[in-house]
Amino acid sequence: MKQINSKYFQTKLLLWHTTINNRELPWKEEKNVYFIWLSEIILQQTRAAQGWKYYERFVKAYPTIKDLANAPLEEVYKLWEGLGYYNRCRNLHATAKKIASELNGEFPKTYETIIELKGVGPYTASAIASFAYNLPHAVVDGNVFRVLSRFFGVKEATDSTKGKKLFEKLAANCLTKKSSAIYNQAIMDFGATVCKPDNPLCTTCVMKRKCFAYQNEEVASLPFKEKKVKQRSRWFVYYILSKEEKFAVQERKEKDVWQHLYEFPMQEFASEKEWKNFLKTKDSTLLQSNLFTKNSRLLGITKIVSQKLSHQTIYAAAVLASLPSTKTKAHLQFEWKTVAQLKKLPFPRIIHLLFNNKVLELFAQVV
Repeated sequence: MKQINSKYFQTKLLLWHTTINNRELPWKEEKNVYFIWLSEIILQQTRAAQGWKYYERFVKAYPTIKDLANAPLEEVYKLWEGLGYYNRCRNLHATAKKIASELNGEFPKTYETIIELKGVGPYTASAIASFAYNLPHAVVDGNVFRVLSRFFGVKEATDSTKGKKLFEKLAANCLTKKSSAIYNQAIMDFGATVCKPDNPLCTTCVMKRKCFAYQNEEVASLPFKEKKVKQRSRWFVYYILSKEEKFAVQERKEKDVWQHLYEFPMQEFASEKEWKNFLKTKDSTLLQSNLFTKNSRLLGITKIVSQKLSHQTIYAAAVLASLPSTKTKAHLQFEWKTVAQLKKLPFPRIIHLLFNNKVLELFAQVV
């Protein structure tokens, strides 16, 4: 990397940030380290537009770290509902409890102590250190990988050990150490609004004259990853069982997607063919499960919905049925909740896709 290009990049980026960049975000220029940490955890693997409402929701519900630490985990999950990657939520709550109880409510003030917090990696630690304390640590995330790779023509894989070290060094060289918060915000905003993954604004970009990717028509091929995420499909059927105006639910405790969230009794099928054949069967066959008792009544089957996660796509439908008051051993494994109680529980997004938030109320009226 030529030093002149590094200086050019830095100068043009900061000029763009101070004269053109008008990206509005509720956490920008925030100096409350708790709010900064909260926003960075929310923004891990989440677009800013999606995370905005969650950030405001958390700030309102828990204005201090101690407020968050004292909240029941189930309540925090409910507030996080729909944001995905729920381990972030668990780590957020656990870290708040640690800071409140072991650090007297004081957030760590150095990169080395911040990165020791649960759920905080190098990028998040750098962001908090620079935004809260203006410490000279360069952020390196997807936006930064893309901007640096395209401008400097770096073709090393961003997911390789060599590539990560190279980008970290390059990011540090470009950082304006006396105003790291401004620089870090500038490069993240630039990657999100100008040097975008798809349809970047190259023709109006302030750096196009010396951008390697633009000048060599390689914008679409950079940055480069050597590993491809393997995708798989899964097929679920939920059983929405109503008995005496209550519904059967269970907490997902196994180490799988949506751990610690709630769901209705669920059956997973080995193949799409088996799953679809089951959904096409007659009422009498659907009611043969040990979940049903004599005089159970099938009310219908929902539409099929899907939810795409990072490594898998889940397809689901639900069987709706009312049960007589007879208790069975199969029913003892579940919790039985009223509609009002269900509304307080955290469910995965696919449940809301199935029922559009209102079907349970309609179902309760039918049964």
